[in-house]
Formats: sequence, structure tokens, C-alpha cells
Amino acid sequence: MANSPKPGLDKDRIIPERMAALRSLPVEVKQQLTGEEARAFLYGEPLPEALIDKLKPFLDEV
Repeated sequence: MANSPKPGLDKDRIIPERMAALRSLPVEVKQQLTGEEARAFLYGEPLPEALIDKLKPFLDEV
């Protein structure tokens, strides 16, 4: 149990809210994403800096 994932976090499942967000992006933005960037976003992995830069116009600051 030492290497158990965080509760509620399933590394093998796409996060539905993230899939909806990805689908809502303009086509020209989606075409710029690499497979690694899309996977990180969809599966809740740490986001590459390049992806953060691409998504900045669509992110709300908290």
C-alpha cells in the first residue's frame, strides 16, 4: 500500500471534464498539441510547460 495512488485518482482513466475541455478548444489549438501533452492533460498528469503556455488564453487564474 506504500505506492497506492491518491484516493479518487485513476491513472488509467481519462478525466471526463478534461475531455470536454479539450474538445471545446479551437481546432487550431488542438492541432498544436502533442500526444504527450494531450495525455498529460486528459489523465491528470503534471502538465508540460509548453502545454501550459498553449492553454494560457483559456485558463482562469485562481
